Amino acid sequence: MTVETKQSIDFNNTTFSNERRSPEELAPIANEIRRDIIRMLVRAGSGHSGGPLGSADIFATLYFGGYMRYEAKDMKAPRDRFVLSAGHMAPVMYAALANAGCYPKTEQETLRKYNTRLQGHPGRDMHLPGIETSSGSLGQGISIAVGMAMSDKLIDKNDRRVFTLTGDGELQEGSVWEAAMCASNYKLDNYCWLIDNNDCQIDGRVPDVMNVYPIDKKCEAFGFDTIVVNGHDFADLMRGFDHFLANQKNGTGKPTAIICQTFMGHGVSFMNDKFEWHGKPPTKDQAVAALEELANAE
Repeated sequence: MTVETKQSIDFNNTTFSNERRSPEELAPIANEIRRDIIRMLVRAGSGHSGGPLGSADIFATLYFGGYMRYEAKDMKAPRDRFVLSAGHMAPVMYAALANAGCYPKTEQETLRKYNTRLQGHPGRDMHLPGIETSSGSLGQGISIAVGMAMSDKLIDKNDRRVFTLTGDGELQEGSVWEAAMCASNYKLDNYCWLIDNNDCQIDGRVPDVMNVYPIDKKCEAFGFDTIVVNGHDFADLMRGFDHFLANQKNGTGKPTAIICQTFMGHGVSFMNDKFEWHGKPPTKDQAVAALEELANAE
């Protein structure tokens, strides 16, 4: 795999398409992301509902809150990087990128179709703008992202920010903690680890499968500056991202972990906090009900 690097990135003199937005402005964006997720999944007839719906507020804040710098019309230009380590949650990333203007929203109709750029897991070989690497084998995306952050900080010496999102069930993978140990050892304060803590995975509740708690204490023990936020409260999410930016600006030498406490399927009442929705799409009738509920939420 080839990772793009550029030694003379000047973020201070670059114009980016994403501006800082208020929590009130982020709420309708997150709602539209959720609607797009439902539309994509019911058309595809397969895919994951719970995690994408539950993390929509995180993605709205990251992509539209002014924390990740990018130019939507040219995602090869100088930019910050995001890696979706939990690649099965791809619909939420595709929806965020489409709403940002990185590719046409009409293309969302092709999710999981043959030869589409919107595969079931992100594929860099499909050349969808905003996909930095292929992912989906749990535990590997975070390792790649830490490598990117190492390259930026130690070799290219630029101030690019690198973000990763993992699920909490993904923390059962040993490679996650090897990557975390590496990020701390190399003082990667340009690295932000987002953990979608919905306490659900495909086989049940996380503690019932393999307990990973206390997540915050583990992250701290691995050398991360750790903050716990409400993953459905935009102001609280912004507090977490602001904490990361301050770490990087002040050169603390500590990577940041933001533990986002969420509910799987959030926004759709019959999916909310139910692990059974981890890996299945809605039926047509369920999609109609979900879209109606989301429309009434505005």
